[in-house]
Amino acid sequence: MKFVRFSADYRVYTGVLENESIKVIEGNLFTGWKYNKAVYSKKNVKILAPLEPNQIIGIGANYVAKEEDLPKSLPEIPVFFFKPTSSVIGTGDDIVLPHGIDKVKFESELAVIIGKEGRFIPESDVSDYVFGYTIGNDVTAPQFFHEDGHWTIGKSFDTFTPLGPAIETELDPAQVKVKARLNNDEKQNSGTMLMIFSISKMISYLSTVMTLKPGDVILSGSPLGAELIGAKDMIECVVDQIGILRNRIVSTG
Repeated sequence: MKFVRFSADYRVYTGVLENESIKVIEGNLFTGWKYNKAVYSKKNVKILAPLEPNQIIGIGANYVAKEEDLPKSLPEIPVFFFKPTSSVIGTGDDIVLPHGIDKVKFESELAVIIGKEGRFIPESDVSDYVFGYTIGNDVTAPQFFHEDGHWTIGKSFDTFTPLGPAIETELDPAQVKVKARLNNDEKQNSGTMLMIFSISKMISYLSTVMTLKPGDVILSGSPLGAELIGAKDMIECVVDQIGILRNRIVSTG
């Protein structure tokens, strides 16, 4: 089932996408909802980010180039960081270059949506806490990275977390490829089997640090191939089973 969030008639709705139609729902996406009678054509609405996240957690340096490169033993602690919810935009929205720089880095990622509160979650139970999956672009301005390894500012600017276009609830994360196209030229295309920390391992670990809650978004890492891009570039992050997250880079002038 694909859930989308959209604006129409000066209001914001959540609905279920079926082909080119969206059936509006009401209620809590995570605890209980029902259809109402409204149906919209996808072509007549503005698709937004598929949810307003509770928090956004990113996993860094989580892909290798080929299976032979996977480490025989995992690092004790995965690299993770937070991104502000104010950085979220949807497909079709512009990524705005921060003042004073002319390039940012795209990072296409499979994003996990938590659907149930959990703490100390065993790896074997992780799927019970996952509501679904969307696509994320962990836009980064490495020019703002601190020399001691502080990433926060470089990942926190407004528009730096495109999400969408939909949340897919019927997806096997082990059977997808995470792709990116820059101006129609493919730059990333890797299966999730190339993750160093699997989704089950990363969520289980994070739940030992913090209580995960419905609406939390976990960016699971980006395949090799990300690069710096500038004004007028079009970046498309793709997971075939979910759709295409498409954003253009614009300058502040």
